[in-house]
Amino acid sequence: MKYAQDIILKPIITEASMIGAANEEGSRKYTFAVAKGCNKPEIAKAVEALFKGVKVLKVNTLNMKGKPRRYGRFEGYTSDWKKAVVTLTADSKSIEFFDGMM
Repeated sequence: MKYAQDIILKPIITEASMIGAANEEGSRKYTFAVAKGCNKPEIAKAVEALFKGVKVLKVNTLNMKGKPRRYGRFEGYTSDWKKAVVTLTADSKSIEFFDGMM
């Protein structure tokens, strides 16, 4: 059994993600870094469990490739990770963590 804290790793705070969170048309989109092995229903349940009063409409996921990096003469890649864009319903409560960012 996976816990919600093991699925949702951290929020993604960028200009593009803040524009989606501030959508005034009713449905708001929030972006999170999630565990690579989880699926969309698990992500939706984890968001609803972590943030009370939130109802998830849909979840979109992306597998992000690691970027090439050099450390002196050594070359390698950063870790691959998974990103989830969670859309909330129009009657859902907003996520308070993101409200302070806007």
